[in-house]
Amino acid sequence: MVYLDEDQDWIPVRYQGQRLVPGGHIYSAEIMVESNVTLDAQTVLSAINSTNLSLSKQTVQIINTELVAECLIVGTDTNCNCSTNYHWSNEVCYNYSCCRDATCKQNVSYITPLCSPKVKVFIIGSVQTAAAWNPAKTTMLENQFQKLNAFQYANVTGSRNISTSPPLVYVDFEVAVSVRVLTYKLQDIVKNLTSLLTATIFVDTLGMVIVEAPGTQVCYQSTPKLACKLEEATDSAGWNITTRNQRFELNDGSVVQLNKTCSTNTFQSCIGVTLNKVTGTWEGTYECGFTIGSIRHIGRADLSVALLPDTITLSSMPLTVDCPENQKSVSITVSAIIPASNATYNISWGYRGNLTAQNLYSLKKMSSSVTASSSYVNYTFNPAISCEQTIETYVNISFKNVIGQIKSAQLNIPVIYAGKPFCKEELLDEYTWPKTPAGDTVIIRTCPAGKVGYKSRSCNGPDWQAVFSSCVSEQLNKVSNAAEAFLKGLGATPEVAKNIFEGLKNSSTLSSGSGESIADVSASIGVLNMMANASNTNKLGEDIFPDFVSAASNMLNGTWSGVNDTIRYKMSSDYLDSVEGLVKNINVNQSNGINSTNLDLTFCRSNDCNVSVFDIGVNMNKTNGILKTVAVKNLMSKLNNSFNGTQPERTDLILSATLDNKSDSTIRIRLDFPSGKTNPTQPHCVFWNTSRNTWSDNGCNISFSDENHTICECNHLTAFSVLMSKGDGGKKDHILELISNIGLGVSICSLVIFLIIESLVWSAVVKTNLSHFRHTAIVNIATFLLLAYCSFLASSNPKTLTDSWCLVLTICKHLFFLAMFCWMLCLSIMLVHQLIFVFSPLRKRVFMFLSSILGYVCPIVMVGSSYVYCKYTNQNYYNSETCWLVYKKLLVGSMHAFLLPVGTIVLANLFSMVVVIVTLMKTSVPDSSKADDKETAKGILKVVIVLTPVFGLTWIVGFIQLIMSDSPHINVINYIFTILNTFQGFFILITGCFAEQKVREELFKLITGKSKGNDSTKKFTSTTYTKDH
Repeated sequence: MVYLDEDQDWIPVRYQGQRLVPGGHIYSAEIMVESNVTLDAQTVLSAINSTNLSLSKQTVQIINTELVAECLIVGTDTNCNCSTNYHWSNEVCYNYSCCRDATCKQNVSYITPLCSPKVKVFIIGSVQTAAAWNPAKTTMLENQFQKLNAFQYANVTGSRNISTSPPLVYVDFEVAVSVRVLTYKLQDIVKNLTSLLTATIFVDTLGMVIVEAPGTQVCYQSTPKLACKLEEATDSAGWNITTRNQRFELNDGSVVQLNKTCSTNTFQSCIGVTLNKVTGTWEGTYECGFTIGSIRHIGRADLSVALLPDTITLSSMPLTVDCPENQKSVSITVSAIIPASNATYNISWGYRGNLTAQNLYSLKKMSSSVTASSSYVNYTFNPAISCEQTIETYVNISFKNVIGQIKSAQLNIPVIYAGKPFCKEELLDEYTWPKTPAGDTVIIRTCPAGKVGYKSRSCNGPDWQAVFSSCVSEQLNKVSNAAEAFLKGLGATPEVAKNIFEGLKNSSTLSSGSGESIADVSASIGVLNMMANASNTNKLGEDIFPDFVSAASNMLNGTWSGVNDTIRYKMSSDYLDSVEGLVKNINVNQSNGINSTNLDLTFCRSNDCNVSVFDIGVNMNKTNGILKTVAVKNLMSKLNNSFNGTQPERTDLILSATLDNKSDSTIRIRLDFPSGKTNPTQPHCVFWNTSRNTWSDNGCNISFSDENHTICECNHLTAFSVLMSKGDGGKKDHILELISNIGLGVSICSLVIFLIIESLVWSAVVKTNLSHFRHTAIVNIATFLLLAYCSFLASSNPKTLTDSWCLVLTICKHLFFLAMFCWMLCLSIMLVHQLIFVFSPLRKRVFMFLSSILGYVCPIVMVGSSYVYCKYTNQNYYNSETCWLVYKKLLVGSMHAFLLPVGTIVLANLFSMVVVIVTLMKTSVPDSSKADDKETAKGILKVVIVLTPVFGLTWIVGFIQLIMSDSPHINVINYIFTILNTFQGFFILITGCFAEQKVREELFKLITGKSKGNDSTKKFTSTTYTKDH
């Protein structure tokens, strides 16, 4: 008889074999040999090994066989025995009472499996009882566990008294068996003992679970995987780690990734864990557990990591090196501090990256320079810093672990070379800032009592900049470390989360956001950010709301004046994102909301929500879910409130709205913001764009606004506010948009026609230098204006563009408009020169050279310089909401890299026009007739009409628009500016082409096909009102 089961690893039988088929599957089979004579077991095994079997038309190769059990049946007498390392199966034990390691007299030869392989299984438990423990209870405990198959022993390992009311006694015990137990049998025993002893019993088993873990040491920053498997289905499963006498529960996080879907038909319960980029923190004993009722089956495995220092902190003494004249080098002491561990490192250090024979030190050679404590190890060495000036001076140290991995750190050494600028030594707030070279930053790794971190200060030579403190309170630092571990998945439990927010609340009460405490505010925001990220995978309970709201409110009490705008903008944006993320992810059960000084949080469960937070009315209709709204005070002043390239006035409130379990396909929320403004201003309903860290009005509209309040309607949920700009600012005028689009279309077509005409008549109209100069300038003006208009149209809908395209189009518009104005200036200068220096005309080569510099090089230099300056000073070069330059206030913002050169050129061109008009008026004699005066007036009018488009004088209206932005007539000015400038291309076609007789004549000849005749036609006075010579 052959029994075959593909899924089983072990099937104990009389003879057991493993067979390998070509497909790679391993099968276990059992064979029962019946005979009326005594057979030698080895003979049977040899026969099996020499037999080829077929399985599903495939050849089966037997790779292993062994004897499991033998039965001798004589008449009605049966004697069965399991082989060494095997014990009676649970079926044999509980059905035929053969439970000990002895001969079974029952006829069990047909049972499959007959014997099970021996395994060590320990049952570890505790009895909690209010009654005293005595030997009789120990006997009772032993008698109950003797019912288990393959029972070996039951021992009481200890007891302890707990001072409670009433007092409790805990008795620990250990039971050993040699086969895997049946959980339901163990549960029956526990249930009986609970009744007999009138106690509560906790039981764990060790040896039931199969643990898969790396068998060797894993690499630092590798990604090891562990898995636990159990044959029975269970209620729940989890992982824990014990390291350095600390025990943590593991949950999903940035490092820990649990796998609960690895079960199979054989192993009905499975839980795996993947650890991403392990460090020394993750070395320890891992324990998995499967729970069935009151029984917990556990498995353990040790994970060994080839350690490298998780942190390397380098410092030098002195902090800077002062090189006197004629001195070749200066010796300093460098310290490297790493966390203490049992790892052995091969350590080397170098100066400027050179690890040569004379400065390569092993751990043995440096042993005299090593100091240690319970938590860190300090290595010191003494390099000689060269006084020969180089680009960079640094010291580096490398740690190599037992498998050859290396981790390095570098310390830049500020060196004061003879004759170079520096900041003098200064004593400030009990800290001595040493003599420091210009452009370097000094770090002092000491803080006031009760704080940890460092202070830094930069030398702007010869002046010191303000001290930047990164000293954080010790209590807050512990909270931050706990939040970091929580984010990784180490100890990420609801209890730990509550402790983190409680600690954050206690730490935040002392933070004012100025001076030393700004580092505490920044660290507190970091804790909020880590917990918000962690809440995406580990849901938090509503019991943390009181501490969370109090802590978040306390952070806003100060002005955050201890940092620059760039850092403050990032802090405020991170704060808003974190608060919004936490409110969204925290589970709400019974709470209706909570408020504090700076935060007001409310929940709405009804379908028709009408709530108020800090006097902001919120209305929303929904079908299901919980609407969570939180209003925030004292944050708007800390955010980057630029909008559409301006810095509008603002309200003092931000409202964030999120909806749990939403199923609505469309969302419409109505917000009623109190204005508090009496001056006439234009409101903007905006939301905080988290991807761009700026305000946007996409999806939000103004429903109603007056001096008391503004009602906004939006089709999405996020953080909302209201900004106030001067005049009509960002209000869309559809008529104005229509005029702009028509004007741009007409101008683009006109400019294309103009350039085509110029190319056709070029050779006929540039026969003199003056004509060549003028037409060259006008063609360049038209070309760059055409490119600028095309770039403007391409960026007309910024919300559909990526940041990269928005930047490219902003640079294009900036460059093309500046190039156009520079060529207008070339034309203006040429005209004035010809009027003033009549008998000293410009040579063509000189004009082309100077015009190329002014028309091509200068715009590129201005645009490139403004972009580099914005990047260097960490300012925004462009506004992603408008794809145009940024205007913050007078002389602040990249917009001035456009306004200042354009304004200068427009004024210069206006001066040139005045010169032309004055010159024209001087040509009329004092006794001229009224007819001559009339002709002069016509000439002046013609000059104004012809020169205004090509001199860019229509842009004067744009500057008037900026100055009179508060005027009640601003709409009229907007219309005038839009009409004049969007049709500028059309005006250039009329005045630069059709108004010139030479061009008209040549164009007429081309159209009619007439040959060129004698050029006796009376010349039309040019737009410069000078004769071509």
